[in-house]
Amino acid sequence: MPTFTALTTLPGKDAAEKLGAAMENLVPEPTGVGVFEVEDGSGLWEVGGYFTETPDETALMLLSAATGAQPFVVSELPETDWVAHVRRELAPVAAGRFFVYGSHDADKVPDACEPLLIEAAMAFGTGHHGTTLGCLRALDSLAEQGFTGKNVVDIGCGTAVLAMAAARIWPSPVLASDIDEVAVDVARSNVVANGLAERVTCVEAAGFAHPALSAAAPFDLIFANILKGPLIALAPDVSAHLKPGGYAILSGILNEQADDVLEVYARNGFNSVSRQEIVDWTTLVFVKAS
Repeated sequence: MPTFTALTTLPGKDAAEKLGAAMENLVPEPTGVGVFEVEDGSGLWEVGGYFTETPDETALMLLSAATGAQPFVVSELPETDWVAHVRRELAPVAAGRFFVYGSHDADKVPDACEPLLIEAAMAFGTGHHGTTLGCLRALDSLAEQGFTGKNVVDIGCGTAVLAMAAARIWPSPVLASDIDEVAVDVARSNVVANGLAERVTCVEAAGFAHPALSAAAPFDLIFANILKGPLIALAPDVSAHLKPGGYAILSGILNEQADDVLEVYARNGFNSVSRQEIVDWTTLVFVKAS
């Protein structure tokens, strides 16, 4: 079945979210609407809708005019071509020693790097978003400072790129979990594609609620690249599952939300180590008080 896409850009988060909400009321209605910041520092946001029927281009024109957006570009894409399109558009990402790439860019992998093969798929974490990039840079920084992770878990793993990055540089097994079944399937496929099936175990779980995670705790490094709300809710569990002196690398946090997360984790026995902003997103590194 062909998929129709309608894409536009406009400045400002509020205007983009307003446009995205208005698109939900179109007839024919979209099967999904996405609102994303363009991660290039331009201040632009991309708003897109996906349709199984030809969208009403007149209605789209009126919406773009009313919100100050660029005219929508409507395209018909066979579903099987979408992943190939994304692959063409995703350039490799360098984050410290790590190099995240798709198989179509295998010839671009530098000699002196830790390669991470991530294919375009239905899961978050290609390295292009400021949150994933921030976590990879934070991991690289900890390793540069001499830290060695001996018991690592990636909560909300998405593609498992962070779990695989840890497994690339340290010999110990790594656990990865996600609440979404599709993400876990994607993560397992990526782990196999990177030759790390013996080192990274992926499980479906909400937070730490899985026997494999309970049995492996306490950890000395926890990744949690999710969102502010779940991060705050997980703070007691992160503390309970982390060794004294262990590190937590957290992201999925908008810059204006970072102070709230810092406050909650301080109350749960953590000291702030670093704070990195990439466009609108913040990555926080904590150490658990001894």
